[in-house]
Amino acid sequence: MPADESGTTFHLTVLGSGSSGNCSLVETPNTRILIDAGFSTRRITQRLAEIGVQPEQIDGILVTHEHSDHSCGLNVWSKRFKTPIYANRLTAEALSKSVTNASWKIFATGSAFPIGDLEVDSFSIPHDAAEPVGYVLRHAAREIGFLTDLGFATRMVTERVRAVHTLVIETNHDEKMLQNDTRRPWAVKQRIMSRHGHLSNAAAAELLAEMVGGNLRRAVLGHLSEDCNTPELAISTVRNRLALSGGESVEVLCATSPQAAARMAVH
Repeated sequence: MPADESGTTFHLTVLGSGSSGNCSLVETPNTRILIDAGFSTRRITQRLAEIGVQPEQIDGILVTHEHSDHSCGLNVWSKRFKTPIYANRLTAEALSKSVTNASWKIFATGSAFPIGDLEVDSFSIPHDAAEPVGYVLRHAAREIGFLTDLGFATRMVTERVRAVHTLVIETNHDEKMLQNDTRRPWAVKQRIMSRHGHLSNAAAAELLAEMVGGNLRRAVLGHLSEDCNTPELAISTVRNRLALSGGESVEVLCATSPQAAARMAVH
C-alpha cells in the first residue's frame, strides 16, 4: 500500500476485539496479514471491504491460540481463499479437527520468520490454551506488538515487547467489577483472575508503565469484557498509571474506538 501523508508505510487496523471475537490487519507496502480470525469469514470480509482490502490480498493469518474467539473464521476462510495459516505445532493440532482445509505454516514458538517484507517474532505467553503466543511484527525499523489473552506478564513477555512502538494489549476486566459480577460463578472468576487467565486494566497499566521511556507511542486496549469493563474505565486506568511514570505522551485507544477501526500509522 502507498505511504500516508507522514510517509509511513506500516499500518494497523483493528477489525474487532472483545470476548466475542478478535481480528486485526497489519499492512506494509507489499504484505497484508491478519492476526487471528475470531469472526465469521463474512464479517471479516465485510470489515476488510470497508477499508478497501480484498480477501485475496491477505498473505497470511497469524494465530495466537485456538480459542474460538480467535479462530472461528479459519475453516471457512481456508476453504474459500487458501491463505497460509501460521501457527505453532500444538495450536495447529488443537485446531486440526475444526479447520480441515488449512494451508498450515508451522513455526517453533520463540522463533522469528518472514512473511513478505514483515519480520515476525513469536513468544510464549501464560494462558489456558495449548501453546499460546504473542507476536512482535517489524517493518522499516518500526514494531507492533500483540499481547492478548494472558494471565500475567512474565519478565520474558515484558522484555519481548519492550521496544515496540504500538502495542495491542489486553485489558479484559476491572477487578472490582469482576468480583462484584453476579452472573459468573466463582470458579469462572478464579480462572479469569488466575496466572493463566486474562489481564486486568491495572495489570496492563503496570506493564505499559514499565515501557515508558522507550519506543512506545500508542497502546491499543483490547479484549474488553462486555460485563466487567468499560472502554472509559480501561482508558482512564491506563492513562492515570502512565501519567505517574511520565508517559502522558503515549496515545491510549480502546480497540472498539473509531480511531482503532481505521488505519493507524505506526510511527
